Amino acid sequence: MSVSTIAEKAGESVAAAPHALPAWVYDHAELHRLELERVLLPTWQIVCHVNSIPRAGDYETLDLGPESVVVVRGADSGVRAFHNVCRHRGARLLDGAGRCPGTITCPYHGWTYRSDGALIGVPTKERFPGLDRAEHGLREVRVEIAFGFVFVAIAGDPPPVAQSWAAFREELAPYEIERMMPLGPITTELWDVDWKLAMDNYLESYHVPIGHPGLNRMFTPDYEDQASVPTIARGVSWLREQESPRWSERLYQRHVARVVTNLPEPYRRCWRFFSALPNLGIDIFPEQMDFFQVIPRGPGRCAIRSGVFALPDARPEMRALRYLGSRINTQVNDEDRRLCGRVQRGLASSSYRPGPLSGLESCMLEFHDRLRERIPELRLPHPPRQFAGAH
Repeated sequence: MSVSTIAEKAGESVAAAPHALPAWVYDHAELHRLELERVLLPTWQIVCHVNSIPRAGDYETLDLGPESVVVVRGADSGVRAFHNVCRHRGARLLDGAGRCPGTITCPYHGWTYRSDGALIGVPTKERFPGLDRAEHGLREVRVEIAFGFVFVAIAGDPPPVAQSWAAFREELAPYEIERMMPLGPITTELWDVDWKLAMDNYLESYHVPIGHPGLNRMFTPDYEDQASVPTIARGVSWLREQESPRWSERLYQRHVARVVTNLPEPYRRCWRFFSALPNLGIDIFPEQMDFFQVIPRGPGRCAIRSGVFALPDARPEMRALRYLGSRINTQVNDEDRRLCGRVQRGLASSSYRPGPLSGLESCMLEFHDRLRERIPELRLPHPPRQFAGAH
């Protein structure tokens, strides 16, 4: 029986009784390559907020698998994105974030580019007979700005970001995300967890009452107030009337509605969680917001790339509220990392067989279905023969 026939039958079974993905897909080298090629590179990825690169020459980079992109603020105030690769011998041009106030210079041989990508300098140019600098500018990457964030699509032709998020535009408007400023640099945290497993965790809140006791003390589960459109889901958690016995949680509950005066009253009493397939999460709180991307680092390993943003507000009470919110969220993040690590280790057991999914895991099921659509081999209980030797 062919792989495609087996996949079709497995797909019928999944439709009849939804189950989680098989264990092998969370730690396999050949699958990792296909996921980058078919799932991640052809989708929109956040690089930074526009206010993270306010001046001409400011830049931010994003690495995704073998690809690297640099987003640069130009002398004309425009924002452009390029492959972060010199056109001479392929050296990476820039790392992390920073500022190139004049030009971008390759650290290997000194080829020099303007912020619009044009090649303007070649050392010992006379040794390159017939070189046309106009043909060797930096290769552009598709870029779009939406809700104040700079998105890039390294490959493919995904629909515009604003179009995909249109259903939530009115809901997001009171937060004024476009005006927000970064509260610090974009950070990266390394997890010994497959990227799909980390996204599985974010896409379901079934685990919250047990896995996040502090969050559960403060808020209702976000699966009680959900909305979704294709590839994007939103859940809202509402502050409970009963105060938490923990001091940091209790102080946050008491003061958030009083301190955050710019939002409508209902917005001061809730946290909103957005997930955008395949690997983006956006959390919006009354006092600040964050985004995170789950970036594969290889089979069974990922990086959580994240940034925190807020409207300008120097009041001491706002600083205190943001401290409390960050303290609570750090605890939630640590709990998620430990929980995901337990699952990653458990999936290595020969005894594991995928269990059934509840109705509270429907967003995770959509994620799995989209993965199966792009990589049909994911429907198989074991790696196909053509993957042999790639583990």
